[in-house]
Amino acid sequence: MTEAADGGEIYSGAGESAVPGLASVGSLQVVRANTAGRMTRIVNPVLRWTVRVGIDLALQPVLRGWVAPRRLFAVTSYTDAPAALLLPPRGTRRRPVRFDGFRAEWVWHRETASVLDAKGAAILYFHGGAFMCCGLNTHRRLVAKIGQASGLPVFSVDYRQLPKATFPETVDDCVTAYRYLLDEGFPAERIILSGDSAGGCLTFSTALAIRDRGLPTPAGLAALSPVADMDSSARHAHPNRHLDPALSNAVGEVVFGLGYAVDGKLDPAWSPVNHDFTGLPPVLIQVGSTESLLPDCEALARRCAEANVECLLQIWDRAPHVFQAGSDVLPDARQAIREIAAFNRRTVAVR
Repeated sequence: MTEAADGGEIYSGAGESAVPGLASVGSLQVVRANTAGRMTRIVNPVLRWTVRVGIDLALQPVLRGWVAPRRLFAVTSYTDAPAALLLPPRGTRRRPVRFDGFRAEWVWHRETASVLDAKGAAILYFHGGAFMCCGLNTHRRLVAKIGQASGLPVFSVDYRQLPKATFPETVDDCVTAYRYLLDEGFPAERIILSGDSAGGCLTFSTALAIRDRGLPTPAGLAALSPVADMDSSARHAHPNRHLDPALSNAVGEVVFGLGYAVDGKLDPAWSPVNHDFTGLPPVLIQVGSTESLLPDCEALARRCAEANVECLLQIWDRAPHVFQAGSDVLPDARQAIREIAAFNRRTVAVR
């Protein structure tokens, strides 16, 4: 056992791990990143009795068959517009880009080389939102902070979601955005794919699609609490289904079981965890120790180890889902963003 730069424990010996049943071997490192700070401990019960309860109540009419899923998705698709009131950090610059059917934007700090002047390294970011909500506005502040800490411009993608697109169509949008960066002159070995939650799923699905379509391999993948499996069996069997302060498995039941399923069936190929990861670049995964998505992240780490893909899995003590977005009030989130930035800088510098 050795010590990480931030004081967390890195387990590198077979049979010893920060997560029971997941050993750190070879190219895989599993890290207990921290001990939950006071603000994180305070936020947990607040989220449980507000966000989690609110989401569960909102989904009940759909789960009980009182409201058609498509109506819910039609409503949630408008959640991004009000978030335009959220201001990014001072000094943030942005430039919109439009594609056929979806949009994106460049986000960079004034101290970072403008994308208009330099075609160096960049982060390609896919926002979260359970494939049915959120967008450029909701995630601009988080994206800007990650970009500023990394010293890199970020190309943030507002891909098509439910009810406007199937999952393969959403992945196509993400690959289109990657091709755009290549066409703009950004070297593949200096592009990092990144995303949170649903966007974390797309980070892996896009990387697999890039590989399978014969496109050049990006520099690395950085995923925040990624979804990995549309089959919720592992999440239902995991004790974290009762511990997650923000999300319950009801979200997956609605999105995957009612949104993506065709005649009640999901295509296993849509879940990144069902693929061989051979040929993927280095990976960073961050997840909270009590998140319902912890088993998804464990499974992704195993796939990386099986394919000898370099992977760092950071387990953040009691951190809520995509806690990095709360960096204005959570010191743990600020520390996590520094870890993401360190991975990003290290990845594009080495490759």
